[in-house]
Amino acid sequence: MTDSFMLATRIPMTREDFELWLDTPAPGRDAIANPEAMFDGWFWDGRVADSEWESADVGRTPREFFAERVQEACAGTSTACVVVYSEGALEAYLFDVGYVTERVHTALLLFAAAVGLESAAEESRVLFWAETSGSLREADWRGWLSVLSVGKEGARFPGVVDLSGAVDGLRAVEERFFAMVERLAEDEESWDWDSALLFHTDTPRDQSFVDPGVLA
Repeated sequence: MTDSFMLATRIPMTREDFELWLDTPAPGRDAIANPEAMFDGWFWDGRVADSEWESADVGRTPREFFAERVQEACAGTSTACVVVYSEGALEAYLFDVGYVTERVHTALLLFAAAVGLESAAEESRVLFWAETSGSLREADWRGWLSVLSVGKEGARFPGVVDLSGAVDGLRAVEERFFAMVERLAEDEESWDWDSALLFHTDTPRDQSFVDPGVLA
């Protein structure tokens, strides 16, 4: 079975800054101090991220990027995302079947664009991994693919770091993701597949899974 690839993060910021972030265009790769070192120290250690960055949709805003993903998810495609503002932070949990470089690298640049908007003193982590179940793994799992740090000093790939705090902080948005997956499964089971209508569900548009500001 093809792996599911996930990106997830929790970046503390004010609601006002979250709204600013939604309209901040994805910067170029130079917004990350060491973009070529994306995989250093992790499962794909030795793989140099170079051509992958060329696929990123520079200039696209988070509002545009995530609204399009939600629309695709409503049509039952093999993508899903949770993007919410919850308890003083941007929380995101993104899912795709296969390593879709355009989406992964665009999303990383969009999260890097949160530099200057984040409110925590410590760096926030953006985790990238592959897991058929779509689940978060334990902090010391050896299969993590990459970690991006976003903080006061900018965005960078720090290499191997302790992920305990990051994983713990992402459990709530993971729960949202699996609540959405469960509802999507129910939607598919109840759909009249013998009808001439294409499958459609509004579940990914629920405010539990996507902030209304994303769809504004």
